Amino acid sequence: MTNIPQLPISSWIDKLVDWLASFEGFFNGVTNFIGGIINGFQWIFDLLPIWLFMLLVVGGTYWLTRKTKHWTLIIFEIVGLLYIWNQGFWRDMTQTLTLVLTSSLIALVVGVPLGIWMGKSKVFETINKPILDFMQTMPAFVYLIPAVAFFGIGMVPGVIASVIFAMPPTIRMTNLGIRQVPADLIEAADSYGSTSWQKLFKVQLPLAKSTLMAGVNQSMMLSLSMVVIASMIGAMGLGNKVYFAVGRNDAGGGFAAGLAIVILAIILDRITQAINRNKIPKS
Repeated sequence: MTNIPQLPISSWIDKLVDWLASFEGFFNGVTNFIGGIINGFQWIFDLLPIWLFMLLVVGGTYWLTRKTKHWTLIIFEIVGLLYIWNQGFWRDMTQTLTLVLTSSLIALVVGVPLGIWMGKSKVFETINKPILDFMQTMPAFVYLIPAVAFFGIGMVPGVIASVIFAMPPTIRMTNLGIRQVPADLIEAADSYGSTSWQKLFKVQLPLAKSTLMAGVNQSMMLSLSMVVIASMIGAMGLGNKVYFAVGRNDAGGGFAAGLAIVILAIILDRITQAINRNKIPKS
């Protein structure tokens, strides 16, 4: 049987990484920019007393669920946050929250415009779909390699890896929401002489809000699922506690930290769902 020559995929990728690494100034700029966002979030969380942070979370949830009176969620938030405080995980929880919020913010800022573009261009959608499939099916651990190569270790590469892993749902759901807007409403907007920007911001995006927010919710949950993996490259937070517990075979410590991650995930999930359902009353 004739031996087929092996394609030098590894060599090609290594050469590509070496070439990209020559743009050190660009990557340093990205590191400083993302680091500034991380430091801003963490500064706010460190500034707030624990009791005030809990009051803001519970008060915000009460306002968002004031029509449904979702007391179960409010009680869960109080008990869950008290558990995190009692176990000494508060600082770790805020670091994890910083990573998740930073990743979600970047995924939102980058993903929504790309989703809008996909919703308006069939060609761009055809080109972008395989890329999104690749981003979603590639094992999350693989993203750590280029993140470390270009950004070193710490919170910034953890955010970068989380953004790559978590951004596809925002793009896909924004595209879906734009395409689901009824054609007759678009025709009505055209008949009134609306510009493309007016149709986008006054017709398409408001009608696509629920679908778009579902994508944001998924991206946030995927970002949170990366916290343990990101701890392998120096990202701090609850994931770091779980990672070290695995290394020490500390089942109790790992479960306690893992439970704190579950509590944070449920709170973020329910809050984003409440934001999606909530309608601001007209003045």
